[in-house]
Amino acid sequence: MKKQVFKLLLALIVFFSASNLMQAQTRIYVKVRPVATVVARPAAPRREYVWVDDEWVVRNGAYERVPGRWLAPRRGFVWVPGHWTTERRGDYWIPGHWRR
Repeated sequence: MKKQVFKLLLALIVFFSASNLMQAQTRIYVKVRPVATVVARPAAPRREYVWVDDEWVVRNGAYERVPGRWLAPRRGFVWVPGHWTTERRGDYWIPGHWRR
């Protein structure tokens, strides 16, 4: 019985991990880009922190705004801001990321 419960839990973990990975790679095209609200940037926790502007993530088949935030620097890396890009099928968001 314990082995069956363990196998079931393991299968659920694998399933949900795979579905989250697939969702993270989803590209949703839009004809009209979503509009972000203007928010005042709070003071940096430390001088060397990097400000990350609003980002967009795909949740439930639509773009959802993630508010801007400060990130601790990563030695040897620079922050590449996220941005919208256009293809024949419409616009889609390319998330910000660290680059060496």
